[in-house]
Amino acid sequence: MNAIDKTVSTDINLGDLLAVLAVAPDAPLVFSYEGRPVRPGYHVTEVKAGQFSALDCGANPEAWSEIFVQLWDIDEDGRTHMPAGKFSAIIRKVADHVRLEPTAKLTFEVSDRERPMALYCAAAPRLVAGTFEVFLFARPASCKPRDRWLAEEQAKSACCGSTASASTCCT
Repeated sequence: MNAIDKTVSTDINLGDLLAVLAVAPDAPLVFSYEGRPVRPGYHVTEVKAGQFSALDCGANPEAWSEIFVQLWDIDEDGRTHMPAGKFSAIIRKVADHVRLEPTAKLTFEVSDRERPMALYCAAAPRLVAGTFEVFLFARPASCKPRDRWLAEEQAKSACCGSTASASTCCT
């Protein structure tokens, strides 16, 4: 999974991420980006929340909440990957001081010691062999009017495709 198909969202929000991680709090949490896992000593260096207002390229007003989780991809002190419960505890501690909307868009900012920080969205975590895997995908720019149009077209074809042509949803 290296590319994002903008017709199908891979984003997970913070509430959904924490709910899945609660199933196995002792399981190591391994984020992967650019085809490789983060190093075992990674840090959550910052969690921030924002409310955004914008005007898209179709002159439509946009507003959304977004939570940024900054990961520093390093390997220090012979550590193992952070347990899911520790990650959740960090988020709860932040939530004691910063309003974190559970349904907000979730963005990961990842950097190592050499490369600049890059933005990623996250797919739903998978518990594989006792380890949570969370794949991060580069967050590309997009055209929101086009994305809305594609979603509408997908809904129409799902509802009115050849197998559903007799359906009452086709008008």
